Amino acid sequence: MAEEQLKLFVEETSWYNDIVLGSMSPGKWWELLPHLYREWLRNTIAGTLLYLVSSGLWCFYIYYLKRNVYFPKDVIPSKKAMLLQIRVSLKALPWYSALPTLSKYMIEHGWTKCFSRINDVGWVAYVIYLIVYLAIVEFGTCWVHRELHDIKFLYKHLHATHHIYNKHDTISPFAGMALHPLDGILQGLPHVVALVLVPMHFSTHIALMFLQGIWTANIHDCIHGKLWSVMGAGYHTKIIRCSV
Repeated sequence: MAEEQLKLFVEETSWYNDIVLGSMSPGKWWELLPHLYREWLRNTIAGTLLYLVSSGLWCFYIYYLKRNVYFPKDVIPSKKAMLLQIRVSLKALPWYSALPTLSKYMIEHGWTKCFSRINDVGWVAYVIYLIVYLAIVEFGTCWVHRELHDIKFLYKHLHATHHIYNKHDTISPFAGMALHPLDGILQGLPHVVALVLVPMHFSTHIALMFLQGIWTANIHDCIHGKLWSVMGAGYHTKIIRCSV
């Protein structure tokens, strides 16, 4: 891959660092850190904020603004259950952040098929690559999730942590990230594998990771929205019932 292309990747990730880290600290002390550490710190902070804000706003909407519209009062998760989910998630998020940090490192060193500008491949190729990328990610995530249920050792020592929250009065959007750290990394691994297999627009990859964070909160709200091609809470709660 051309040096110019790799330089563009570094410039873009540095820009993301400036936005996130620059807005969170008065000085620029973080510039003293190696680039890789800055990436991890940015991913941890951004991921934590995305988790707390998206899950918190959605809980506020469905449990308070729309109280008794989606759920009877007696099946709304308790504050104790939600605080437990938040505590588990906050412990795991720094570990989850290692995966996107690794993917950015691979991209910046030319180990993936990422490209920085859509004009590099054209819109037709961009759409085709995006569809293939999504297919690989969906299949890979589905397969990993299935194995986490089917292989008893993995379920007992990894995935069972997530399924502590398996009823309407305990599961909430905050449960989306409440996993064993290795569980979360395994389910996110298809995103990294896909980058090696198919050309992918770098900024689109970042945007999809952002949207997945919001979607993760959504599928744990127990509201069975029906939107074709998108796995919603209805599907997820079926998985929960099958696993308990």
